[in-house]
Amino acid sequence: MPTDPSPAPVKVVIAGGFGVGKTTFVGAVSEIEPVNTEAVLTSASVGVDNTGGVEDKTTTTVAFDFGRRTVEDVTLYVFGTPGQERFWFMWDDMIRGALGAIILADTRRLEDCFASIDFFEDRGAPYIVAVNRFDGAPSYSSDDLRAAIDLPPHIPLLQLDARESGSSTLALIQLLQYRLSQPVTA
Repeated sequence: MPTDPSPAPVKVVIAGGFGVGKTTFVGAVSEIEPVNTEAVLTSASVGVDNTGGVEDKTTTTVAFDFGRRTVEDVTLYVFGTPGQERFWFMWDDMIRGALGAIILADTRRLEDCFASIDFFEDRGAPYIVAVNRFDGAPSYSSDDLRAAIDLPPHIPLLQLDARESGSSTLALIQLLQYRLSQPVTA
């Protein structure tokens, strides 16, 4: 007697610089109560964490965020990385076994996404770039953004509002579509 198979599990990583909206993204897309490891910024991070452009930020991720989102017959396990350089040692473990990553960028601090792009390119790990539209942040065309970060033409670039479930879910779907469009390698 046939039964409906369980949704296929897929790991996705949300990466980017400090304060770019990774925790917000995971919280917005998750259909379960997301797990986060937010800790209050203390004086110990002064001079260590660059809060330029996000001076009002009072917390930071110190391990990872986790959420789950089902899209049709695929269950996405969504892991948000910490953004500060002092936590990058975790990224290799987080990307292991992942379908790919969504790199979040912020036009107020666009240079902060370069390290994330380099990380995934250096490892041959698939990624897309999503510019998180912050209130009051400069707005640029996709062509200008692509040129500014020297993004290859085959890598998808989109703009989203990480606070909105629908907007962030579309980014997950874009990553899935991008991966499905790539040739299968042995």
